[in-house]
Amino acid sequence: MTPQVLGIGMTSQRTRERMVSRLTGQGISNPAVLDVMRKTPRHLFVDEALASRAYDDAALPIGYNQSISQPYIVAKMTELLLEKGPLNKVLEIGTGCGYQTAVLAQLVGKVYTVERLLPLQRSARSHLYDLLIKNISYMHGDGTLGWADYAPYDGILVSAAPSEIPDMLMQQMAIGGVMVIPVGVAGGKQTLQRITRGVGDYKVEVLASVSFVPFLSGKE
Repeated sequence: MTPQVLGIGMTSQRTRERMVSRLTGQGISNPAVLDVMRKTPRHLFVDEALASRAYDDAALPIGYNQSISQPYIVAKMTELLLEKGPLNKVLEIGTGCGYQTAVLAQLVGKVYTVERLLPLQRSARSHLYDLLIKNISYMHGDGTLGWADYAPYDGILVSAAPSEIPDMLMQQMAIGGVMVIPVGVAGGKQTLQRITRGVGDYKVEVLASVSFVPFLSGKE
């Protein structure tokens, strides 16, 4: 690994270990998720000026009115997605800076990730390429439409909050598939939900109060 990936001081492996200890104390128990959080250099996905805060339990700005979720939320959403068993094909809506993508890609067979903001997608793709994470396909597009070309998906993870779950995403879930998504209005009440698709219905679990950027349609 390069010195930049390894990190020093507040971006060092020791700092990552402290983050993992904190996540364990917060109730994250999946050993595979904890291991990936331990080895993934979160500081590479934020602005250099914020690198010393990369392993704090806080969301950080990444430009374009977007943010990188706090480590706990990344770990929790990933753990919830994987709780019912291993996943082969996962659709991610909202590539953002690429950190959640990096975590997912090390735990599932293949990630299909959609981002509406082209500069963010390009930056994320560059970071993930540098980390030699290759089981990812990228699309610059409208996340409300999902990515029908590769549906159905075993898992869907959404990193922005719609006021209601987009129907197209529900349709692109495989039978037995799982979606983890924040739902609610910006600046108002939002809840993290897990949807499981059955043969003829969907089971919805409301899990926790959260705060995410709004889920916007279109692309830029």
